[in-house]
Amino acid sequence: MTQSEYDADILVVGAGPTGLLLSNLLGSMGVKTLLLERNTSTVQEPRAVSIDDESMRALLAAGLAPDVAAITAKGYGSLYMGPDGAQFAEVKPFVKEYGFDKRNAFEQPEFEATLREALLRHASVKAKFGVTLLSFVQSEDRVVAKVEEAGQERDVTARYMVAADGGRSQTRKALGFPMEGSTFEEPWLIVDLVTTKNRCFHTEVFCDPKRSAITLPGPGGIRRYEFKLNKGETAEEAEEESFARKLLADTGPDRDEPIRRQKVYTFHARIAQKWRHGRVFLAGDAAHLTPPFAGQGMNSGLRDAHNLAWKLAEALHMENPDDLLDSYQIERKPHAWSMIDLALKMGKVMMPESALRGMMIRTGFRLLGLYGPARDYVAQMKYKPKPKFSEGLIRPVQTRCGAEVIGRMIPQPVVISAARDEGLLDSFLPDRPVVLVFDEAPDRVVSDEALQALQKAGAQVVGLTPEYINPVETGFPTFRDQSRFFSQTPFRDCLGQAMLLRRDRYIAALEPVASLTGLVPMIERLTAQKITG
Repeated sequence: MTQSEYDADILVVGAGPTGLLLSNLLGSMGVKTLLLERNTSTVQEPRAVSIDDESMRALLAAGLAPDVAAITAKGYGSLYMGPDGAQFAEVKPFVKEYGFDKRNAFEQPEFEATLREALLRHASVKAKFGVTLLSFVQSEDRVVAKVEEAGQERDVTARYMVAADGGRSQTRKALGFPMEGSTFEEPWLIVDLVTTKNRCFHTEVFCDPKRSAITLPGPGGIRRYEFKLNKGETAEEAEEESFARKLLADTGPDRDEPIRRQKVYTFHARIAQKWRHGRVFLAGDAAHLTPPFAGQGMNSGLRDAHNLAWKLAEALHMENPDDLLDSYQIERKPHAWSMIDLALKMGKVMMPESALRGMMIRTGFRLLGLYGPARDYVAQMKYKPKPKFSEGLIRPVQTRCGAEVIGRMIPQPVVISAARDEGLLDSFLPDRPVVLVFDEAPDRVVSDEALQALQKAGAQVVGLTPEYINPVETGFPTFRDQSRFFSQTPFRDCLGQAMLLRRDRYIAALEPVASLTGLVPMIERLTAQKITG
């Protein structure tokens, strides 16, 4: 087949946050990737404003966490107020279970520009803007996409295609995949300010049946306001500046601050019925649309990228990768829907249907605040669904520890080595499967034969000791859990076990240290090592 400048292993359509992170991840893995975007640049107006700890971990995998951290306001919470302005609940999480703050404010234009610039680090990635996907066909071994650039049509060939082309995805429509779910009838007005006099570090949520409103902090002294429109109010009148000025005056001190953007949105709670057809995948808003009340729309797309990137990289070297690739939808779709459901439930708190319902909600939260564990459940965001799945590329077991941890993203503690090197766990792990031996003496329980068998299968062996045991290195790196995450349930019950970590840091399997080679078949499912090695 004649090679053109567009030929790639992976064709990514859409240079929003999902497509940009996916391309960076693939680039870090050395995968020949072509990213196409119909617009001439990344977005120039603010859209998403919050990035969570799971997404920051995905960015860390691509080497981008320090760049993004530099443009965020880290660790903000939420304050919930009733119609009289009295606070009835607060969410201020401080536990960094995955290595980062749970809520971080940013500006999407700056975020996308950072990810676009980072693509230049990867010789295997090429990004083309101002290129429109017209159509595509796929065969047994490739996808051929017809694109238009500068008025000229040409064909692009790739082994796989990922459509991250937004909520109105033309790829999804061409595949005939229907969206399941609903559309909110209540439109909201979004007002982004250039400057603010509101000095509150946290999000303010005004739960008033007369008009719900939210204010959100941003980096560099900016702020966003969101107002629910009432019946009879049209988008046309809501986008008049005078309308926004009145609402700003009713909500805080920012009535006269300069407005950067003022736009009405109708939110959706919908998910695609299927996410894969042959060699074509959906990701991000093309696969799911999430109301903004939990700040999870963009974050769900970044989770898609983190889940899919390594699977595509491995699939390129496998004879039959269907087991691997089918796991993408199996694992991601239920979790994406759980985030949509969380947003819907939070919307009911923010938008009480009546004064009576609002009073009942506020009373309930105040009663919860009287009981410490219940108060922490809200304040520490423990209501947020864990990054965990029960089906997919995992080997479930029904032991007490196994049932809780298999299929779950492993915590990311600060760890310290025998040589006193200190940092986040992921910074010491290679981009391949890891057998994490959690034991008081990992150096004593891993035999030379087991070490060689696991390495031959394609895994790196790493030891982890509880916080009360100093690590000793003999043959493989070993660290101490300085953050004590593994001293808490359910992981404290896994002492004397080895956890098989996938490349995206989810736990695929568990094995007693006495039978470590029992992990070899599962390692081979995760990698192309058996085929290529």
